[in-house]
Amino acid sequence: MAKINIKPLGNRVLLKAVEGPQEQMKGGIVIPDSAKEKPLESEVVAIGTGKTDDKGNKIAFDVKVGDIVLTSKYGGTEIKHDDVEYKIVSADDILAVIG
Repeated sequence: MAKINIKPLGNRVLLKAVEGPQEQMKGGIVIPDSAKEKPLESEVVAIGTGKTDDKGNKIAFDVKVGDIVLTSKYGGTEIKHDDVEYKIVSADDILAVIG
């Protein structure tokens, strides 16, 4: 994977959608990509600088680069960089780590 030059700030995480298996349609019906739901599984590409507690101590992230995670459906901001779609989410929008 090529190095990406997007660095999330604070308690944010940069995610790249993980493509699931190809969907086979019965009867030859083709559903355009715009009508399909966005995948909730993503790979952590980069993590931010972290947030601090009331005493100024850094709070560690629960995820690391390379983890496959589940995110909330509508959270985050979608961006496109070098024809690849990414999503920047708050660490609080990550629901679980897979595996």
